[in-house]
Amino acid sequence: MSKYQQSGRDGLNELQTQNQTAASRSPARTGQRSDRADGDREAAEPAFKGAPLSNTAPYNSNSGKEWFKPLRWGVDSLYLSYPGELSREVDNRLKELKQLAQSKTPGEVAKAQLPLAGHIFEVKEKGASLFPYILEDGAFRIQLSRPGHKAPMAYVKVSAKFLAHAGPVEAERQLYALLSELGELKESANVSRIDLFADFQSSFDMEGWDRHAWVTRASSINAYAVSGQFSGWSVGLGGVISARLYNKLLEIVVSGKEWIIPLWQKAGWDGSGLVWRQEFEIKRDVLTQKGLSKLPEVMKHLDGLWSYATTEWLRLTLPNADDKTRSRWQIHPLWLFVSSIDWEGTGGPLAKRFTPARSPNDDKLFQIGYSAILSYMAKHGFPASELYEGCEDFLASAYAYHEQKAFDLGLPFEDFIAEKLALKHRQYNTGINDPEQEAKRQAKEVEDQAKAYRKASGG
Repeated sequence: MSKYQQSGRDGLNELQTQNQTAASRSPARTGQRSDRADGDREAAEPAFKGAPLSNTAPYNSNSGKEWFKPLRWGVDSLYLSYPGELSREVDNRLKELKQLAQSKTPGEVAKAQLPLAGHIFEVKEKGASLFPYILEDGAFRIQLSRPGHKAPMAYVKVSAKFLAHAGPVEAERQLYALLSELGELKESANVSRIDLFADFQSSFDMEGWDRHAWVTRASSINAYAVSGQFSGWSVGLGGVISARLYNKLLEIVVSGKEWIIPLWQKAGWDGSGLVWRQEFEIKRDVLTQKGLSKLPEVMKHLDGLWSYATTEWLRLTLPNADDKTRSRWQIHPLWLFVSSIDWEGTGGPLAKRFTPARSPNDDKLFQIGYSAILSYMAKHGFPASELYEGCEDFLASAYAYHEQKAFDLGLPFEDFIAEKLALKHRQYNTGINDPEQEAKRQAKEVEDQAKAYRKASGG
């Protein structure tokens, strides 16, 4: 274990001790590890205390050339809740915007946007449980409760892409300022969930062990494959803490998170090898049990959280059939590397640029467009030498097709296209669809504030 891992664990042990009473120190909280294959349920989490990793037994490598190269590590997802109350004015405005989002008229739906602090949020047509309003762009997904409710004013997911640009502390600072424009915040953010990750290259065979090699308190262990290719492991999904070890390149094909690739390259990835991610999802139940609630506290103890996750809650081992006490099994060399990530370091470079827009990148658009054009050319018998002619014919035919659709709807073609474009602006957070109305609203807001000020000051 590195000195950083040890100091992180010591800090969390001390914090845990401060938050425990003598009555709560039961045998179930002494850090003893279960020797059962699947272990105890996540709900019975122990204190930040346990046996350190051990590598006393010899490791017999087949090749002797296994290696491990960390690329990036940090916070991948962050969920925050803010006690407070939404203002009545904002509540009324959001109610109107939500009604627009529920309209059957595309032109009305396109106006369901909320410009705020440099963001253009899409206002969703549906809410969630205690939060009737949902705003979303590429940086934040914000759920808001109505005034007078006991629920937090806001429950927010900070996107991985924004975290990779700003980092958790700066991202929360901007979020707090943004939410302050919507109502009165009564406390700083509470951390509802935090996902810690480490991206790395390695020559270890990630399918080179079976489920018995995982020693964990979780109740489920699963292996996955995509199109016959091994994609990774999951442990304890759905619990208050869970883990995934997976092929990040395969995941990117589905998620479209290509923005992470340049950050790997800056860290030394040459683009030729697989990149794996070890990720832990840690929910509020675990954080509060460890005496962690506010973001500064959690950020201060990331090293200890990683140490707890990789040395107490989950270990990858080399099973020993001659020793029935699984807690004594030798730690797999890969896990020695993973558990020793230096969380007091920078975690890799941040992205220099970020936009809250959720539009697809041009590469994807070009691929879709080119595929459509080539399919059209093949259908209508254009040879490759007539690409330009094929493109022109495709556009002319597409124009005629949509012009007929506009006619069937009783709309001028220009209005039909404007509606479709406005819906894309709303979906991608790339433009305000009713700038004149927004300007009038802002002017009225300033006028109302001036009147309130004059009234308060007796002017």
